[in-house]
Amino acid sequence: MTKSTIRWGIMGAGNISRKFAKDLAYAEGAELTAVASQTLEKAEKFAAELSIPRAYGSYEEFLKDDNVDIVYIGTLHPMHLEGILQCLRAGKAVLCEKPFTMNAEEAAEAVRVAREHDTFLMEAMWTRYLPPLVQARQWIEAGKIGEVVQVHANFGFNAGWNPGGRLLDKKLGGGALLDAGIYPVSFASMIFGRQPDRISSTAHLGETGVDERFSALFEYDGGQTALLSGAVRLRLSNNAYVYGTEGFIHLPNFLFGPSATLHANGEEPVVFDEPREANGYNFEAEEAMRCLREGRKESAIMPLDETQAVMQTLDTLRRQWGLEYE
Repeated sequence: MTKSTIRWGIMGAGNISRKFAKDLAYAEGAELTAVASQTLEKAEKFAAELSIPRAYGSYEEFLKDDNVDIVYIGTLHPMHLEGILQCLRAGKAVLCEKPFTMNAEEAAEAVRVAREHDTFLMEAMWTRYLPPLVQARQWIEAGKIGEVVQVHANFGFNAGWNPGGRLLDKKLGGGALLDAGIYPVSFASMIFGRQPDRISSTAHLGETGVDERFSALFEYDGGQTALLSGAVRLRLSNNAYVYGTEGFIHLPNFLFGPSATLHANGEEPVVFDEPREANGYNFEAEEAMRCLREGRKESAIMPLDETQAVMQTLDTLRRQWGLEYE
C-alpha cells in the first residue's frame, strides 16, 4: 500500500475510541470513514458526534466496507482477540488497544493469524511514539547516561469504588495490571529490550477479585533492575526515571509524555518539551500508516514478538497473585 491517504475504521464506540478518533484529525494522511458498535444506535451517535460518514451496528457488515484500510479496536479487553481475528480474516490491517489480549496464549493466536494472512497487526502502546519518549530513547542510544542499570516507573489513579464498572469487574478484564500497570511494564521492556529473568511482586486483590494495586521488582541477568507499580484505586506520581552509569532521564507524568529531562553527570540539565494540542494517539496512528505505506506487517518500535513477551510477563505477575480471568 503506497497511497498517501489511509482510511480508518473504528471498532467499538467507547471513551478510548472517542479519544483516538479525535486525535486522528492531527495525523497527517488519516481519514476516518466508519465506526461500528454492538448497536446501531450507539454507532450512529458516535458517528454524528465526530462527523464519521458511516456507522454500523454489526461488525460483520462493518468489515465488508471497502473504504476501510485499517481498523482501530477500542472494545472492552475480553473482546480484543475476537475483534483482531475478525479483522484479519477480513483482510483489514489492525491497530488494537492495549491490553492487546487477555493473556499470552491469546496474543500468540492473534500473531499467528496475522502472519498466516500476511496482514499488518500492531498493539496500540501509544506512549512509545510520544516525542519525549522518542527523545529519551535517542539519548539512551547516544550514550548520554551511559549504561542503563535501573528503571523506576509507575502509573496509578483513584477511580473510586464502582464494582460494576469496567475497571473493577473481573468479567471485563478489570484490575490495575491490564489497565494501568501494563504501561510501566511495557516501558521497562522498551528500555531494556528484553523481559526480566526474575520477578518478585505483590498485589492487593479487592472485593471484586481484581488487583486494585500492585508493585513489582524485575531483575535482569547483568544486574539491571526495574521497580514498577500500578493502581486503579490509588493515585501515584506517574513518573518514570531511567538511571544510567553516567546520569539519568526523568519523564514526568510519563504516560502522557509532556516533557523529558536529561541529567547527564557534570552537565546542566537538558529539557525536551514538545507542546501539542492532541492527546498523543495521533503518533501511533502515524506509525501504523507509515508501516502500511512501506508494506510492513508490523512495527519495529512495537514488534509483535515483544507484544507477546510482555503479555507473558503480565501472565507471570498474575500467577504470582493467584489472579485468573475466566
